[in-house]
Amino acid sequence: MRLEISCQDRLGITQDILDILVTHEIDLRGIEIDEVGKIFLNFPTIEFEDFRHLMPKIRRIPGIDDVKTTAFMPGERERNQLSAILRTLPDPVFSIDDRCRILMCNEAVLSGLEMSFNALEGLEIAEFVKGFNFSRWMGAKDNQAVSSKVKFIQQDYLADILPVVVPDGDNKSIFAGGVVILKSEIRLGQQFSAFHQADTDCFNHFITESPTMSKVVKEAKQIADLDAPVLIFGETGTGKEMIAKACHQASRRGDREFLVLNCASLPDSVAETELFGYAAGAFNQPEGKAGLLELAAGGTILLDEIADMSAQLQAKLLRVLEHNEFRRVGDTKPVAVDVRFICTTCRDLGQLVEERAFRKDLYYRLNVLNLVLPSLKERRKDILPLAESFIVQHSGKLGRRPAKLSKSCVEFLQQYPWPGNVRQLQNALFRALSLLDGNEISKEDIQLPSCAPSVTYIDENFDGTLDEEVKKFERDLLKRLYPSYPSTRQLAKKLGLSHTAIANKLREYGINKGTVKL
Repeated sequence: MRLEISCQDRLGITQDILDILVTHEIDLRGIEIDEVGKIFLNFPTIEFEDFRHLMPKIRRIPGIDDVKTTAFMPGERERNQLSAILRTLPDPVFSIDDRCRILMCNEAVLSGLEMSFNALEGLEIAEFVKGFNFSRWMGAKDNQAVSSKVKFIQQDYLADILPVVVPDGDNKSIFAGGVVILKSEIRLGQQFSAFHQADTDCFNHFITESPTMSKVVKEAKQIADLDAPVLIFGETGTGKEMIAKACHQASRRGDREFLVLNCASLPDSVAETELFGYAAGAFNQPEGKAGLLELAAGGTILLDEIADMSAQLQAKLLRVLEHNEFRRVGDTKPVAVDVRFICTTCRDLGQLVEERAFRKDLYYRLNVLNLVLPSLKERRKDILPLAESFIVQHSGKLGRRPAKLSKSCVEFLQQYPWPGNVRQLQNALFRALSLLDGNEISKEDIQLPSCAPSVTYIDENFDGTLDEEVKKFERDLLKRLYPSYPSTRQLAKKLGLSHTAIANKLREYGINKGTVKL
Protein backbone atom coordinates (compact mmCIF):
# COMPACT_ATOMS: atom_id res chain seq x y z
CA MET A 1 0.00 0.00 0.00
CA ARG A 2 1.26 3.47 -0.87
CA LEU A 3 0.12 6.86 0.41
CA GLU A 4 0.62 10.33 -1.05
CA ILE A 5 0.50 12.99 1.68
CA SER A 6 0.28 16.67 0.73
CA CYS A 7 1.61 18.84 3.53
CA GLN A 8 3.09 22.16 4.52
CA ASP A 9 6.77 22.75 5.18
CA ARG A 10 6.89 22.29 8.98
CA LEU A 11 9.73 21.00 11.10
CA GLY A 12 8.88 17.60 12.64
CA ILE A 13 5.86 16.82 10.45
CA THR A 14 7.49 13.68 9.04
CA GLN A 15 8.25 12.42 12.56
CA ASP A 16 4.60 12.96 13.57
CA ILE A 17 3.51 10.76 10.65
CA LEU A 18 6.04 8.04 11.53
CA ASP A 19 4.88 8.06 15.19
CA ILE A 20 1.33 7.21 14.05
CA LEU A 21 2.66 4.32 11.92
CA VAL A 22 4.57 2.97 14.95
CA THR A 23 1.41 3.22 17.09
CA HIS A 24 -0.44 1.06 14.52
CA GLU A 25 2.56 -1.33 14.33
CA ILE A 26 2.96 -0.71 10.57
CA ASP A 27 6.24 -1.89 9.03
CA LEU A 28 7.43 0.96 6.80
CA ARG A 29 9.07 -0.29 3.57
CA GLY A 30 9.96 3.07 2.11
CA ILE A 31 9.57 6.82 2.41
CA GLU A 32 10.21 9.57 -0.15
CA ILE A 33 9.97 13.30 0.46
CA ASP A 34 9.27 15.58 -2.49
CA GLU A 35 10.48 19.17 -2.64
CA VAL A 36 7.01 20.40 -3.61
CA GLY A 37 5.47 19.48 -0.25
CA LYS A 38 4.60 15.80 -0.58
CA ILE A 39 5.53 12.74 1.45
CA PHE A 40 5.17 9.24 -0.03
CA LEU A 41 4.91 6.14 2.19
CA ASN A 42 5.18 2.48 1.22
CA PHE A 43 4.00 -0.19 3.68
CA PRO A 44 2.31 -3.61 3.55
CA THR A 45 -1.43 -3.71 2.86
CA ILE A 46 -3.39 -3.49 6.11
CA GLU A 47 -6.94 -4.48 7.01
CA PHE A 48 -9.66 -2.08 5.91
CA GLU A 49 -10.72 -1.41 9.50
CA ASP A 50 -7.16 -0.43 10.50
CA PHE A 51 -6.83 1.71 7.39
CA ARG A 52 -10.13 3.47 8.21
CA HIS A 53 -8.72 4.57 11.57
CA LEU A 54 -5.25 5.43 10.22
CA MET A 55 -6.31 7.99 7.61
CA PRO A 56 -8.20 10.40 9.93
CA LYS A 57 -5.27 10.39 12.41
CA ILE A 58 -2.82 11.44 9.69
CA ARG A 59 -5.23 14.11 8.39
CA ARG A 60 -5.49 15.62 11.90
CA ILE A 61 -1.74 16.26 12.12
CA PRO A 62 -1.13 20.05 11.94
CA GLY A 63 0.12 21.01 8.48
CA ILE A 64 -1.39 18.02 6.61
CA ASP A 65 -3.53 19.15 3.65
CA ASP A 66 -4.55 15.85 2.05
CA VAL A 67 -3.94 12.09 2.20
CA LYS A 68 -4.71 9.66 -0.60
CA THR A 69 -3.55 6.32 -1.96
CA THR A 70 -1.28 6.18 -5.01
CA ALA A 71 -0.25 3.40 -7.36
CA PHE A 72 3.50 4.17 -7.39
CA MET A 73 6.15 5.86 -5.35
CA PRO A 74 8.01 8.44 -7.50
CA GLY A 75 11.19 6.38 -7.28
CA GLU A 76 9.35 3.22 -8.32
CA ARG A 77 7.84 4.95 -11.34
CA GLU A 78 11.24 6.28 -12.37
CA ARG A 79 12.87 2.86 -11.97
CA ASN A 80 10.10 1.18 -13.97
CA GLN A 81 10.43 3.73 -16.77
CA LEU A 82 14.21 3.31 -16.89
CA SER A 83 13.82 -0.44 -16.84
CA ALA A 84 11.37 -0.29 -19.75
CA ILE A 85 13.78 1.90 -21.75
CA LEU A 86 16.68 -0.44 -21.03
CA ARG A 87 14.71 -3.53 -22.04
CA THR A 88 13.74 -2.08 -25.41
CA LEU A 89 17.21 -0.75 -26.36
CA PRO A 90 18.85 -3.07 -28.91
CA ASP A 91 22.36 -2.05 -27.79
CA PRO A 92 24.03 -3.63 -24.72
CA VAL A 93 23.84 -1.22 -21.77
CA PHE A 94 25.47 -1.47 -18.31
CA SER A 95 25.02 0.71 -15.23
CA ILE A 96 28.04 0.58 -12.90
CA ASP A 97 28.86 2.03 -9.49
CA ASP A 98 31.97 4.04 -8.54
CA ARG A 99 33.88 0.78 -8.04
CA CYS A 100 33.10 -0.40 -11.56
CA ARG A 101 30.65 -3.07 -10.34
CA ILE A 102 27.55 -3.89 -12.37
CA LEU A 103 24.35 -2.46 -10.87
CA MET A 104 22.00 -2.96 -13.80
CA CYS A 105 22.04 -4.16 -17.41
CA ASN A 106 19.52 -4.77 -20.18
CA GLU A 107 18.27 -7.81 -22.07
CA ALA A 108 20.84 -7.31 -24.86
CA VAL A 109 23.62 -7.91 -22.29
CA LEU A 110 21.95 -10.92 -20.68
CA SER A 111 21.12 -12.64 -23.97
CA GLY A 112 24.61 -11.95 -25.35
CA LEU A 113 26.36 -13.39 -22.29
CA GLU A 114 23.68 -16.08 -21.78
CA MET A 115 23.65 -15.26 -18.06
CA SER A 116 20.99 -14.16 -15.57
CA PHE A 117 21.11 -10.76 -13.90
CA ASN A 118 21.57 -12.39 -10.49
CA ALA A 119 24.78 -13.96 -11.76
CA LEU A 120 26.03 -10.63 -13.17
CA GLU A 121 25.07 -8.22 -10.39
CA GLY A 122 28.04 -7.01 -8.40
CA LEU A 123 30.70 -8.29 -10.79
CA GLU A 124 33.24 -5.88 -12.26
CA ILE A 125 32.45 -4.73 -15.78
CA ALA A 126 36.09 -5.22 -16.82
CA GLU A 127 35.48 -8.99 -16.74
CA PHE A 128 33.18 -8.62 -19.75
CA VAL A 129 34.13 -5.37 -21.52
CA LYS A 130 37.80 -5.38 -22.50
CA GLY A 131 40.04 -2.63 -23.88
CA PHE A 132 39.14 0.29 -21.59
CA ASN A 133 40.52 1.12 -18.14
CA PHE A 134 37.31 1.75 -16.17
CA SER A 135 39.20 2.07 -12.84
CA ARG A 136 41.39 4.87 -14.18
CA TRP A 137 38.32 6.66 -15.58
CA MET A 138 36.56 6.32 -12.22
CA GLY A 139 39.59 7.69 -10.38
CA ALA A 140 39.94 10.79 -12.55
CA LYS A 141 39.23 14.14 -10.90
CA ASP A 142 37.01 15.35 -13.74
CA ASN A 143 34.99 12.47 -15.13
CA GLN A 144 33.95 13.33 -18.67
CA ALA A 145 31.95 11.32 -21.19
CA VAL A 146 34.33 9.34 -23.41
CA SER A 147 34.09 6.99 -26.38
CA SER A 148 36.41 4.05 -26.83
CA LYS A 149 36.78 0.95 -28.99
CA VAL A 150 36.29 -2.15 -26.80
CA LYS A 151 35.65 -5.88 -27.09
CA PHE A 152 32.50 -7.54 -25.76
CA ILE A 153 31.99 -11.29 -26.28
CA GLN A 154 35.10 -11.24 -28.55
CA GLN A 155 33.53 -8.69 -30.90
CA ASP A 156 34.45 -5.07 -31.58
CA TYR A 157 32.15 -2.38 -30.19
CA LEU A 158 32.21 1.39 -29.77
CA ALA A 159 31.61 2.15 -26.10
CA ASP A 160 30.08 5.43 -24.90
CA ILE A 161 31.02 5.77 -21.21
CA LEU A 162 28.87 8.40 -19.51
CA PRO A 163 29.27 9.68 -15.92
CA VAL A 164 26.39 9.51 -13.41
CA VAL A 165 26.25 12.31 -10.83
CA VAL A 166 23.95 12.82 -7.84
CA PRO A 167 23.00 16.36 -6.65
CA ASP A 168 24.49 17.24 -3.26
CA GLY A 169 22.89 20.65 -2.63
CA ASP A 170 24.44 24.10 -3.07
CA ASN A 171 24.88 23.40 -6.80
CA LYS A 172 27.33 20.59 -6.01
CA SER A 173 27.22 17.00 -7.21
CA ILE A 174 28.74 13.65 -6.26
CA PHE A 175 30.15 11.25 -8.83
CA ALA A 176 28.24 7.99 -8.38
CA GLY A 177 29.25 5.75 -11.27
CA GLY A 178 28.57 5.50 -14.98
CA VAL A 179 26.52 4.14 -17.83
CA VAL A 180 28.20 2.14 -20.61
CA ILE A 181 26.46 1.86 -23.98
CA LEU A 182 27.94 -0.50 -26.58
CA LYS A 183 27.35 -0.14 -30.33
CA SER A 184 28.45 -2.80 -32.77
CA GLU A 185 29.96 -2.02 -36.17
CA ILE A 186 26.76 -3.23 -37.84
CA ARG A 187 24.58 -0.96 -35.69
CA LEU A 188 26.87 2.01 -36.34
CA GLY A 189 26.66 1.30 -40.06
CA GLN A 190 22.86 1.14 -39.92
CA GLN A 191 22.69 4.43 -38.03
CA PHE A 192 25.14 6.12 -40.40
CA SER A 193 23.13 4.96 -43.41
CA ALA A 194 19.88 6.11 -41.83
CA PHE A 195 21.40 9.52 -41.05
CA HIS A 196 22.47 10.03 -44.67
CA GLN A 197 19.41 8.47 -46.25
CA ALA A 198 17.57 10.76 -48.64
CA ASP A 199 14.31 12.17 -47.36
CA THR A 200 11.48 10.11 -48.79
CA ASP A 201 9.30 13.21 -48.92
CA CYS A 202 11.33 15.87 -50.70
CA PHE A 203 8.89 18.57 -49.55
CA ASN A 204 9.20 17.86 -45.81
CA HIS A 205 11.69 20.68 -45.23
CA PHE A 206 9.24 23.33 -46.44
CA ILE A 207 7.54 25.21 -43.61
CA THR A 208 3.85 25.46 -44.41
CA GLU A 209 2.01 26.86 -41.39
CA SER A 210 0.27 29.37 -43.67
CA PRO A 211 -2.59 28.13 -45.89
CA THR A 212 -1.04 29.92 -48.90
CA MET A 213 2.27 28.06 -48.76
CA SER A 214 0.58 24.82 -47.80
CA LYS A 215 -1.50 25.05 -50.98
CA VAL A 216 1.59 25.68 -53.14
CA VAL A 217 3.47 22.69 -51.71
CA LYS A 218 0.40 20.49 -52.20
CA GLU A 219 0.23 21.56 -55.86
CA ALA A 220 3.98 20.98 -56.27
CA LYS A 221 3.62 17.41 -54.98
CA GLN A 222 0.84 16.77 -57.48
CA ILE A 223 2.80 18.00 -60.52
CA ALA A 224 6.26 16.78 -59.44
CA ASP A 225 6.12 13.45 -61.28
CA LEU A 226 4.46 14.80 -64.42
CA ASP A 227 7.01 15.13 -67.20
CA ALA A 228 5.71 18.38 -68.70
CA PRO A 229 7.60 21.69 -68.28
CA VAL A 230 6.97 23.68 -65.09
CA LEU A 231 6.96 27.46 -64.85
CA ILE A 232 7.51 28.85 -61.34
CA PHE A 233 6.57 32.49 -60.65
CA GLY A 234 7.67 34.35 -57.53
CA GLU A 235 9.51 37.37 -56.19
CA THR A 236 13.24 37.16 -55.58
CA GLY A 237 14.10 35.22 -52.42
CA THR A 238 10.84 33.23 -52.21
CA GLY A 239 12.53 29.85 -52.78
CA LYS A 240 11.83 29.16 -56.45
CA GLU A 241 14.98 27.09 -56.98
CA MET A 242 14.33 25.20 -53.76
CA ILE A 243 10.87 24.05 -54.81
CA ALA A 244 12.13 23.31 -58.32
CA LYS A 245 14.75 20.94 -56.88
CA ALA A 246 12.13 19.29 -54.67
CA CYS A 247 9.96 18.70 -57.76
CA HIS A 248 12.94 17.08 -59.49
CA GLN A 249 13.80 14.87 -56.50
CA ALA A 250 10.19 13.71 -56.17
CA SER A 251 9.96 12.82 -59.88
CA ARG A 252 10.96 9.65 -61.69
CA ARG A 253 14.05 11.60 -62.82
CA GLY A 254 15.09 12.18 -59.21
CA ASP A 255 18.17 9.91 -59.41
CA ARG A 256 19.53 11.80 -62.44
CA GLU A 257 21.17 15.21 -62.76
CA PHE A 258 19.57 18.50 -61.72
CA LEU A 259 21.50 21.27 -63.49
CA VAL A 260 20.92 25.04 -63.34
CA LEU A 261 21.48 27.77 -65.92
CA ASN A 262 21.05 31.33 -64.66
CA CYS A 263 19.79 33.25 -67.67
CA ALA A 264 20.28 36.63 -65.95
CA SER A 265 23.92 36.31 -64.89
CA LEU A 266 25.55 35.14 -68.14
CA PRO A 267 26.20 36.95 -71.44
CA ASP A 268 24.21 35.58 -74.37
CA SER A 269 27.17 33.81 -76.01
CA VAL A 270 28.25 32.16 -72.75
CA ALA A 271 24.70 31.05 -71.90
CA GLU A 272 24.37 29.48 -75.36
CA THR A 273 27.55 27.41 -75.08
CA GLU A 274 26.68 26.45 -71.48
CA LEU A 275 23.29 25.15 -72.59
CA PHE A 276 24.12 23.58 -75.97
CA GLY A 277 27.87 22.99 -75.75
CA TYR A 278 30.12 23.40 -78.77
CA ALA A 279 31.68 21.15 -81.41
CA ALA A 280 35.37 20.44 -81.90
CA GLY A 281 36.94 23.30 -83.84
CA ALA A 282 34.50 25.93 -82.62
CA PHE A 283 36.13 28.94 -80.93
CA ASN A 284 39.50 27.49 -82.08
CA GLN A 285 39.12 24.70 -79.52
CA PRO A 286 40.52 21.31 -80.63
CA GLU A 287 37.99 19.42 -78.52
CA GLY A 288 34.27 19.90 -78.20
CA LYS A 289 32.35 20.42 -74.97
CA ALA A 290 29.04 18.95 -73.86
CA GLY A 291 26.42 21.44 -72.72
CA LEU A 292 23.87 21.14 -69.95
CA LEU A 293 21.37 19.49 -72.31
CA GLU A 294 23.72 16.54 -72.75
CA LEU A 295 25.03 16.48 -69.20
CA ALA A 296 21.49 16.40 -67.78
CA ALA A 297 20.36 13.51 -70.01
CA GLY A 298 17.41 11.82 -68.32
CA GLY A 299 17.34 14.51 -65.62
CA THR A 300 16.13 18.07 -65.17
CA ILE A 301 17.39 21.49 -66.27
CA LEU A 302 16.39 24.57 -64.32
CA LEU A 303 16.38 27.75 -66.39
CA ASP A 304 16.58 30.38 -63.67
CA GLU A 305 15.07 33.80 -64.52
CA ILE A 306 13.91 32.69 -67.97
CA ALA A 307 12.52 36.19 -68.63
CA ASP A 308 16.09 37.45 -69.10
CA MET A 309 16.88 34.94 -71.87
CA SER A 310 17.79 36.61 -75.18
CA ALA A 311 15.51 36.39 -78.22
CA GLN A 312 18.09 34.25 -80.08
CA LEU A 313 18.33 31.76 -77.24
CA GLN A 314 14.54 31.71 -76.89
CA ALA A 315 14.24 30.60 -80.52
CA LYS A 316 16.76 27.79 -80.03
CA LEU A 317 15.07 26.65 -76.82
CA LEU A 318 11.71 26.57 -78.60
CA ARG A 319 13.19 24.16 -81.18
CA VAL A 320 14.41 21.88 -78.40
CA LEU A 321 10.93 21.79 -76.87
CA GLU A 322 9.24 21.15 -80.23
CA HIS A 323 11.62 18.52 -81.68
CA ASN A 324 13.45 17.11 -78.63
CA GLU A 325 16.79 17.70 -80.32
CA PHE A 326 19.46 20.39 -80.60
CA ARG A 327 22.79 21.15 -82.25
CA ARG A 328 26.00 22.06 -80.51
CA VAL A 329 27.40 25.48 -81.38
CA GLY A 330 29.44 25.08 -84.59
CA ASP A 331 27.99 21.65 -85.41
CA THR A 332 25.46 20.43 -87.97
CA LYS A 333 24.71 17.07 -86.41
CA PRO A 334 21.52 16.99 -84.32
CA VAL A 335 21.63 15.47 -80.84
CA ALA A 336 18.53 13.87 -79.30
CA VAL A 337 17.65 15.22 -75.87
CA ASP A 338 15.65 13.79 -72.98
CA VAL A 339 15.38 16.36 -70.20
CA ARG A 340 12.60 18.02 -68.25
CA PHE A 341 12.56 21.80 -68.14
CA ILE A 342 11.68 23.79 -65.04
CA CYS A 343 11.81 27.57 -65.43
CA THR A 344 11.63 30.31 -62.83
CA THR A 345 10.92 34.02 -63.13
CA CYS A 346 10.23 36.95 -60.85
CA ARG A 347 8.73 38.97 -63.73
CA ASP A 348 5.28 38.89 -65.32
CA LEU A 349 5.87 36.79 -68.44
CA GLY A 350 2.35 37.51 -69.67
CA GLN A 351 3.09 41.22 -69.60
CA LEU A 352 6.44 40.64 -71.35
CA VAL A 353 4.63 38.70 -74.06
CA GLU A 354 2.22 41.60 -74.48
CA GLU A 355 5.20 43.96 -74.77
CA ARG A 356 6.84 41.59 -77.31
CA ALA A 357 9.82 41.14 -74.99
CA PHE A 358 9.22 37.38 -74.71
CA ARG A 359 8.12 34.91 -77.37
CA LYS A 360 4.44 34.03 -77.13
CA ASP A 361 4.95 30.53 -78.59
CA LEU A 362 7.72 29.77 -76.08
CA TYR A 363 5.61 31.12 -73.23
CA TYR A 364 2.81 28.66 -73.99
CA ARG A 365 5.31 25.82 -74.43
CA LEU A 366 6.75 26.48 -70.99
CA ASN A 367 3.57 27.44 -69.14
CA VAL A 368 2.08 23.94 -69.15
CA LEU A 369 2.26 23.42 -65.39
CA ASN A 370 2.84 26.38 -63.11
CA LEU A 371 3.37 27.31 -59.50
CA VAL A 372 3.08 30.78 -57.94
CA LEU A 373 5.21 31.16 -54.82
CA PRO A 374 3.78 33.67 -52.34
CA SER A 375 5.91 36.47 -50.95
CA LEU A 376 6.84 36.25 -47.27
CA LYS A 377 4.39 39.02 -46.37
CA GLU A 378 1.63 36.81 -47.84
CA ARG A 379 2.55 33.94 -45.51
CA ARG A 380 2.83 35.69 -42.13
CA LYS A 381 2.19 32.48 -40.18
CA ASP A 382 5.44 31.05 -41.58
CA ILE A 383 7.70 33.90 -40.46
CA LEU A 384 8.35 32.72 -36.88
CA PRO A 385 8.72 28.99 -37.74
CA LEU A 386 11.13 29.97 -40.54
CA ALA A 387 13.07 32.22 -38.17
CA GLU A 388 13.38 29.47 -35.56
CA SER A 389 14.48 26.98 -38.22
CA PHE A 390 17.17 29.36 -39.52
CA ILE A 391 18.39 30.05 -35.98
CA VAL A 392 18.92 26.32 -35.38
CA GLN A 393 20.69 25.90 -38.75
CA HIS A 394 22.96 28.92 -38.33
CA SER A 395 23.74 28.14 -34.69
CA GLY A 396 25.00 24.70 -35.74
CA LYS A 397 27.29 26.26 -38.35
CA LEU A 398 28.56 28.85 -35.88
CA GLY A 399 29.10 26.25 -33.12
CA ARG A 400 26.86 27.95 -30.56
CA ARG A 401 23.65 27.20 -28.69
CA PRO A 402 20.47 28.33 -30.50
CA ALA A 403 19.43 31.79 -29.35
CA LYS A 404 15.92 32.89 -28.42
CA LEU A 405 13.90 35.72 -29.93
CA SER A 406 12.80 38.53 -27.61
CA LYS A 407 9.17 39.65 -27.61
CA SER A 408 10.01 42.92 -29.37
CA CYS A 409 12.00 41.01 -32.00
CA VAL A 410 9.11 38.63 -32.64
CA GLU A 411 6.75 41.57 -33.19
CA PHE A 412 9.27 43.29 -35.47
CA LEU A 413 9.81 40.17 -37.61
CA GLN A 414 6.06 39.74 -38.04
CA GLN A 415 5.43 43.37 -39.00
CA TYR A 416 8.37 43.94 -41.36
CA PRO A 417 7.31 43.73 -45.06
CA TRP A 418 10.33 41.59 -46.15
CA PRO A 419 10.92 42.88 -49.69
CA GLY A 420 13.73 40.31 -49.99
CA ASN A 421 11.45 37.53 -48.73
CA VAL A 422 12.78 34.32 -47.15
CA ARG A 423 16.36 34.92 -48.29
CA GLN A 424 16.37 38.32 -46.60
CA LEU A 425 15.04 36.82 -43.35
CA GLN A 426 17.69 34.09 -43.45
CA ASN A 427 20.55 36.52 -44.06
CA ALA A 428 19.34 38.97 -41.38
CA LEU A 429 19.27 36.19 -38.76
CA PHE A 430 22.69 34.88 -39.77
CA ARG A 431 24.18 38.35 -39.30
CA ALA A 432 22.44 38.77 -35.93
CA LEU A 433 23.70 35.40 -34.65
CA SER A 434 27.24 36.05 -35.91
CA LEU A 435 27.50 39.26 -33.87
CA LEU A 436 25.38 38.21 -30.87
CA ASP A 437 27.01 38.28 -27.41
CA GLY A 438 24.22 36.82 -25.28
CA ASN A 439 21.61 34.17 -25.94
CA GLU A 440 18.65 36.38 -26.93
CA ILE A 441 18.12 38.17 -30.23
CA SER A 442 16.51 41.56 -29.75
CA LYS A 443 14.94 43.90 -32.28
CA GLU A 444 18.14 45.97 -32.27
CA ASP A 445 20.19 42.94 -33.38
CA ILE A 446 18.21 42.66 -36.65
CA GLN A 447 19.76 45.14 -39.07
CA LEU A 448 17.34 45.80 -41.94
CA PRO A 449 16.70 48.79 -44.20
CA SER A 450 13.71 50.96 -43.38
CA CYS A 451 10.75 49.82 -45.41
CA ALA A 452 7.13 50.92 -45.49
CA PRO A 453 4.92 48.19 -44.05
CA SER A 454 2.24 48.61 -46.68
CA VAL A 455 1.65 49.94 -50.17
CA THR A 456 -0.71 52.81 -50.89
CA TYR A 457 -2.67 52.01 -54.02
CA ILE A 458 -4.66 55.23 -54.26
CA ASP A 459 -4.31 58.84 -53.20
CA GLU A 460 -6.10 59.71 -49.99
CA ASN A 461 -7.84 62.62 -51.79
CA PHE A 462 -9.47 60.41 -54.45
CA ASP A 463 -12.86 61.28 -55.91
CA GLY A 464 -15.57 58.65 -55.79
CA THR A 465 -16.95 56.01 -53.44
CA LEU A 466 -15.19 53.12 -51.78
CA ASP A 467 -17.10 50.67 -53.99
CA GLU A 468 -15.92 52.46 -57.12
CA GLU A 469 -12.28 52.42 -56.03
CA VAL A 470 -12.45 48.75 -55.01
CA LYS A 471 -13.89 47.85 -58.41
CA LYS A 472 -11.22 49.91 -60.17
CA PHE A 473 -8.48 48.07 -58.25
CA GLU A 474 -10.17 44.73 -58.91
CA ARG A 475 -10.41 45.44 -62.66
CA ASP A 476 -6.73 46.47 -62.87
CA LEU A 477 -5.65 43.38 -60.92
CA LEU A 478 -7.64 41.00 -63.14
CA LYS A 479 -6.40 42.74 -66.29
CA ARG A 480 -2.79 42.40 -65.11
CA LEU A 481 -3.12 38.72 -64.17
CA TYR A 482 -5.21 37.60 -67.15
CA PRO A 483 -2.27 37.22 -69.62
CA SER A 484 -0.51 34.83 -67.22
CA TYR A 485 -3.74 32.96 -66.40
CA PRO A 486 -5.79 33.19 -69.62
CA SER A 487 -8.48 30.72 -68.57
CA THR A 488 -11.10 31.37 -65.91
CA ARG A 489 -10.18 28.17 -64.12
CA GLN A 490 -6.49 29.12 -63.86
CA LEU A 491 -7.33 32.62 -62.67
CA ALA A 492 -9.88 31.32 -60.17
CA LYS A 493 -7.28 28.92 -58.76
CA LYS A 494 -4.72 31.71 -58.43
CA LEU A 495 -7.11 34.05 -56.60
CA GLY A 496 -8.87 31.42 -54.50
CA LEU A 497 -12.32 32.08 -55.96
CA SER A 498 -14.83 29.91 -57.71
CA HIS A 499 -14.79 29.49 -61.48
CA THR A 500 -18.24 31.10 -61.71
CA ALA A 501 -17.25 34.14 -59.63
CA ILE A 502 -14.21 34.86 -61.81
CA ALA A 503 -16.22 34.35 -65.01
CA ASN A 504 -18.79 36.88 -63.81
CA LYS A 505 -16.11 39.43 -62.87
CA LEU A 506 -14.32 39.07 -66.23
CA ARG A 507 -17.64 39.53 -68.02
CA GLU A 508 -18.47 42.58 -65.87
CA TYR A 509 -15.13 44.28 -66.65
CA GLY A 510 -15.02 43.20 -70.31
CA ILE A 511 -11.76 41.27 -69.88
CA ASN A 512 -11.27 38.53 -72.49
CA LYS A 513 -8.81 37.33 -75.14
CA GLY A 514 -10.16 39.92 -77.53
CA THR A 515 -9.68 42.93 -75.23
CA VAL A 516 -6.44 41.88 -73.52
CA LYS A 517 -3.29 41.03 -75.44
CA LEU A 518 -1.82 37.71 -74.40
